[in-house]
Amino acid sequence: MKTIGEFDYVVVGAGAAGCVLANRLSARGQYTVCLIEAGPPDKNPFMHIPGGFIKLAYDTAYTWQFKTEPSDGTAGRAIPTTQGKTLGGSSSINGFNYTRGQPADYDYWAALGNEGWGYSDVLPYFKRTEKRIGPSDPEYRGTEGLLPITDCPWRHSLCDAFIDTAHQIGVPKTEDYNAAEQEGAGYYQRWISGRFRKSAAQTFLKNAKGRKNLTVLTQIQVTKVILDGDVVTGIQGLIGEKNEQVKVKARKEVVLSAGAANTPKLLMLSGIGPSDHLKEIGIPVNKDIPGVGENLQDHHMIRYVCKVKGARTLNEIARGSSLLREIFRWVIGKPSILAISPSVCYAFWKSNPDLERVDLQFHFSPGSYKEGVAGLLDDFPGMTLGFYNLRPKSVGKLRLRSRDPKDQPIIQPNYMAHKDDQKVILDALRLVRRMFNTAPLSNFVEAEQYPPASATSDDDLLDFARKRGGTAWHLVSTCRMGPESDPLAVVDNQLRVRGVANLRIADASVMPTMPSGNTQIPTMMIAEKASDLILGDAA
Repeated sequence: MKTIGEFDYVVVGAGAAGCVLANRLSARGQYTVCLIEAGPPDKNPFMHIPGGFIKLAYDTAYTWQFKTEPSDGTAGRAIPTTQGKTLGGSSSINGFNYTRGQPADYDYWAALGNEGWGYSDVLPYFKRTEKRIGPSDPEYRGTEGLLPITDCPWRHSLCDAFIDTAHQIGVPKTEDYNAAEQEGAGYYQRWISGRFRKSAAQTFLKNAKGRKNLTVLTQIQVTKVILDGDVVTGIQGLIGEKNEQVKVKARKEVVLSAGAANTPKLLMLSGIGPSDHLKEIGIPVNKDIPGVGENLQDHHMIRYVCKVKGARTLNEIARGSSLLREIFRWVIGKPSILAISPSVCYAFWKSNPDLERVDLQFHFSPGSYKEGVAGLLDDFPGMTLGFYNLRPKSVGKLRLRSRDPKDQPIIQPNYMAHKDDQKVILDALRLVRRMFNTAPLSNFVEAEQYPPASATSDDDLLDFARKRGGTAWHLVSTCRMGPESDPLAVVDNQLRVRGVANLRIADASVMPTMPSGNTQIPTMMIAEKASDLILGDAA
């Protein structure tokens, strides 16, 4: 087996976390760093045009085409849960909405025994990543980071009506949902500068690429970490289409940043994980860590669609001569549908007014898509109000399908398995219906399409959620952080894998619980903090 290099630090996965780590670990010039990515470089132009995500959703060259296992919560359907496979990872192909979550999320992490992960501890890392462009409170927002965060300049009458309606039903107005209070409604903040998406690769990695002590290797699928007893000494992988076996040595540490699906898969392929499962698959057990692959959570997205009257929707704007006009506007730097995310507006609110904390995130779009086909617009004028329970109680697991590293893992989120999640979904669906029947949004509703207005009982609405609900692509917690007293904790509060030397994890898999919002920015925060933990720096 050919050795293709030896470095101080080897980072596996060049997604949001890996790009942040590569930048920070190489910044001083003191250590050599190797960043390894399974996919190709981010050269496809559709990655940099914000609206180009539609062209990449099914491209296996740039995505991991994972699917969940069928379950009762999906009416027996397998749900596509695509993840990015290129420099920048999912930040190069996703919806690019900037959301941090709630301060209480991180205080809860600390309360679970993860010292140093309370909100006051992690806030400096949120601020360090971003370059907020627009109104902001310096107590909460950063302006010196590499990730530009801008407000959406594009406006639409349906979006404005949704925001006004949210205020009509009690959702408060907020200046910044990423500052002191999350609850509110408005247009999403996003990582776009000028006309272009600014992924983790185009910001953090681009900042570091010229450094002589940083090596970036693409199209190498890491298949295991190399162990000498309980000490990790490097990684083994397959390079290119010929699948030539290679290894990369690490003098100090290997850091896994491959995501909540691939990181536990890689650990188990290395013989690190639940011993019963490894023996069943036929993999020699190097370290019995029962929590690897456990605690899997995802945001279960339910999308409510209405036919529209009195306004042109994306379903018409994104076709024919109208699309050509939008392309021209984008080229000359004017607001255009090519620079909006699939979810243009947000609302954070409560499924029950008696709750102390917001538990719902709403995503509004002045367009609608054909069932089960991301990016394919409906043939009628439509609008979509999607939502998910911010902190679901349903928990699943991830397992290996076989010893073959090319096989997809078994991913079972167990959507809607917990009765409390079903109640939140029912309350939220009725809240959405109330919005669509409240002015000014009701002025644009021709008919309730999915679910139809005739679906009123609990059984009808839950059946709709099972048959049409999907993923928000927010897989987390498969290698969760926790104290020694937690039997399913995989890493400690320094992100070190328990019982294995020179191995850390820095990605969404270590989250003890689901944060209240999109998971990309909390993942970057974890990587920022991980770099200080590795280098021994203070925040």
